[in-house]
Amino acid sequence: MSNCHDDASVGRAGSATTLTGVRQVALLGSPNVGKTTLFNALSGLRAKTANYPGVTVTRREAVVTVDHETVRVVDLPGTYSLTPISPDEQVVADALHGAIPGVGAPDGLAIVVDATSLERSLLLVGQVLRLGIPSLLVLTMVDEVAARGGAVNVERLGKALGIPVVSVVGHRGIGLDHLREMLVHPERWEQPVLSPPADSAGRAAWVRSIMASSVQTLDVDARTRRIDAVLLHPVAGAAVFIGVMLAFFQAIFALAAPVQGWIGTLFDWLGRGTADLIPGFFGRFLAEGIIGGVGGVLVFLPQILLLFFILALLEKVGYLARAAFLADRVMGRFGMEGRSFVSILSSFACAVPGIMSTRTIPSERRRIATMMAAPLMTCSARLPVFTLLISTFVPNRAVLGPLRAQGLVLFGLYALGAVSGLVYALILSVTKLRHTGVPFMMELPPYRRPTARDVLYGMYDGAASFVKKAGTVILVTSAVLWLLLQVPVSSPPPGLTNAQQSSYKMERSIAGRVGKGLGPVFSPLGFDWRTNVAVIGSLSAREVFVSTLALTTASNSEASLPETLRGLKDANGRTIYDPQTVAAVLIFFVYALQCLSTIAVLRRETNSWWWPSVAFTSMFAMAYAGALLARLVVGWWV
Repeated sequence: MSNCHDDASVGRAGSATTLTGVRQVALLGSPNVGKTTLFNALSGLRAKTANYPGVTVTRREAVVTVDHETVRVVDLPGTYSLTPISPDEQVVADALHGAIPGVGAPDGLAIVVDATSLERSLLLVGQVLRLGIPSLLVLTMVDEVAARGGAVNVERLGKALGIPVVSVVGHRGIGLDHLREMLVHPERWEQPVLSPPADSAGRAAWVRSIMASSVQTLDVDARTRRIDAVLLHPVAGAAVFIGVMLAFFQAIFALAAPVQGWIGTLFDWLGRGTADLIPGFFGRFLAEGIIGGVGGVLVFLPQILLLFFILALLEKVGYLARAAFLADRVMGRFGMEGRSFVSILSSFACAVPGIMSTRTIPSERRRIATMMAAPLMTCSARLPVFTLLISTFVPNRAVLGPLRAQGLVLFGLYALGAVSGLVYALILSVTKLRHTGVPFMMELPPYRRPTARDVLYGMYDGAASFVKKAGTVILVTSAVLWLLLQVPVSSPPPGLTNAQQSSYKMERSIAGRVGKGLGPVFSPLGFDWRTNVAVIGSLSAREVFVSTLALTTASNSEASLPETLRGLKDANGRTIYDPQTVAAVLIFFVYALQCLSTIAVLRRETNSWWWPSVAFTSMFAMAYAGALLARLVVGWWV
C-alpha cells in the first residue's frame, strides 16, 4: 500500500535527508519522456504535463511510502544535457551536485527514458552514470514500442548499463508497484561496472553497442510521418493552425453560450432569493456585492472550460510541439525562438506560468523579450470581458459559411494581441535586447491518443484556478467596490425612479467620485464613470471589470447584464456603450497590463523593477492610443 502527499518546492531551508532522515530520489530525464506523468502516477499529484519542454520549470516533490519505508521523490525539470545552457537546466545541475541552498544532493537518480527514442536518450544516461550516484533506469512508453513491432530486452539493457532497469506504462499503472518498491531502497541499486566514455566518438560507439545488444528496431511510424508532412509544411501547417484557432473561437459562442445562460439564471435566482430572505442593507450586500459580483464572472466558466479543454487536447495529442517547431523561424525574426512559442502559448491561459516557462530559453535577452511579450497574449482573464462585450454588442450573424461575426471578432482580438506581442518583442530586440543566436532543439513526440483523464485534469486545473480567483480576489474586490459604491449615503431629489435614485447615489459615492475624477483621463475614449471604476477595479484581476459593471448597473434594471448595458444611458440620454466605446474598451483590454500577479512575477524573474515598470507604462500607453484610434475608426465607419 502506498501513501503520498505534496511537499515543498525548491528553496525551502534545509535538505530533506538532513532534516527528516528521509532518502531522496530525483526523477531525471529529457523533456517529453513521460517523467511528470510518471511522477503524478507515483505520487497521486496532478502536476502539469505536456508534449513540449518548459512545463516543469521548478522542482516538485512528494513523499512515497511502501511498507512503512519512505522516500522523497523529486521531479526535476526536463533537460537534454547536464551541461546547463538555460535556467531550468541549471536547476537540474545544481540539484544533482547539492548546490541548492538548504537542499541536499539526491541519494539516488531515477533516469526516465522514452523507450521509443532510447538511442537519443542514452547520451544523457551516459552523462548521468559518470556522476557516480546510485541510478535506476525507468523505461516509459514500452506499450508504444510493442505496437510498432519493436522490443527492448530489459535484462540485457540493465547488464549493458550496469544499473537496474524497470519498464512502466505510467498512465495505465503498469509496473508502478515494482518501481515504488525499488525507489524506497536506492542504496540497494547496482552501480555501473564501467564508466561510459567521455569523448564524442566513444559515446557514439557506446550507444550503438547498447542498442545492438538490447533493442529490436522499431518500425517507422508511417502515420506520424504522413501527418507531419502536412502539419510541418510552412504553408499547409500554418493554414491548419489558423483553421484550428478559427474553429475554437467559433465554438466559444456556439457551445458555451447556452450553458452560460443557465449559470446566469442560477445566480439571478440566488440573488433575488437572498434579497427576499434577508431584507435590508446586509441582504443587498450579499445579493449584489457577493452573489452578483462573483456570479457575474462565474457565468463565463463554460468558456474557460472550453479553452482549457482544447489546449489540453492539442497538447496531449502532440500537436503543440509541432506548432512550436513550425513557429521557430517566425519567432526568430522577432527576437525570440521556438521555445518562446511554448511560453507565448502558455500565456493564452495565463501570463504567469507563461513567463515562468521562459526559464527554458538559454539566451537571457531572448528570455526577457519573451517575458515582455507574454502579457500581450490574450489570457483567460480577458475572455470574460471580451465575451461579455462581443455577445452583447456584436450581432451573431453568419459572415462566411459557418464562420459567424462574434467568433471572428474574438479571433481578431486574439490575433491582434499575438501580433502586437511579436512586434513589441522585435522593438525590444533591436533596441535594448540585441542578441546572438542560440541553437534551438526540440524532440517531436509521436502522435498519441490522449486519455480522458489527462484532458479532464487539464480542464480541471484551468477551471479550478479561475474559480479560486473568483472565490478570493474577485469576491473581496467586488465586496469592497460594492461598499464604496454605497458610501457616503446621499439623498436623491424627489421624482426619480428607483433606477435613477440608485444611479444618483452611486455617482456620489466614493467609488463614483473616483470614477468621475478620472473623467478627464478617459473621456476621450468615451468611458463614463462606471467604466472608469471598472477599469480601476480590474487592476486586481481583469475579470473584476465584468463584476464591477454588474455592481454599478445592478439596480438599473431587472434585465440581464447584457440587456442592461445595451439600454444604459447617461443623464443627457446618450447611449453609454455605443459602437465606438465598445471598440475602445475591447482594444484597451487587448493591451493594458491589468494584472498585479503578472507584474510581480516579472519582477521576480528579471530580478529588477525596471522591466515590470517598462511593461506597465508602455502597455498602458499602447492601450490608450489603441483605444483612441479604435474609437476614431469605428466612428468614421459607422
